[in-house]
Amino acid sequence: MASDELGADPQAPRRSSRISGQSKVETPALAKKPKKPSKPGKKRAAEEVDKDEMNKKAKANEDEAVKEDDDVADVLAPIDIGDILPSITLKNEQGEDIDTGSIAAEKGVVLFLVPKADTPGCTTQACGFRDIWQEFASLDYDIYGVSADSSAAQSKWQTKKQLPFPLISDPKRSLIGVLGAGDGNKTKRSHFVFEKGGKLLDKRMPVKPVDSPRLALEFIKGLS
Repeated sequence: MASDELGADPQAPRRSSRISGQSKVETPALAKKPKKPSKPGKKRAAEEVDKDEMNKKAKANEDEAVKEDDDVADVLAPIDIGDILPSITLKNEQGEDIDTGSIAAEKGVVLFLVPKADTPGCTTQACGFRDIWQEFASLDYDIYGVSADSSAAQSKWQTKKQLPFPLISDPKRSLIGVLGAGDGNKTKRSHFVFEKGGKLLDKRMPVKPVDSPRLALEFIKGLS
């Protein structure tokens, strides 16, 4: 018996040389999934919110500054006797635009100013002009009432008291300020007489409600 057969187990399976000679096949590694972009942390999100709020506040401040500049640009120096009625676009009692610079282009004009529409003193003044309105018309003068009331409030007052002349709504008191009748958030009772062409001839401020129409008419009659 050969020496290499002495220790061999006759029952053990014989390993094929062909299998042992094959190369080992490696399993390819799985590709790694790309990482999802990380969400911004709470601190970063809070910073972005704060930045948005700062931008909004800056825009609001800028808009307010522009508005203030516009308001300042609208402010005109008060006029006096001999000055011309400036051009300011306002609304009448019907909500229609009215250019104050053109109302005296063809006729003389009387502007009477009241603190508040449809109050006792203001109604006395307005009805006084109403009652002698035709005398002003015969002298080639138009009448306009002016107050800081809305067009709607003026329209209601006009209908209620049958006022035959237009009413000018001046909520910002632009015209009222130009006439020198502005007093903070109040309007001084007064009246102003402009000749044809817009030159200021006479003003009464303050004036009593019952006296205003008569004094304005007497002044115009005295011109001739």
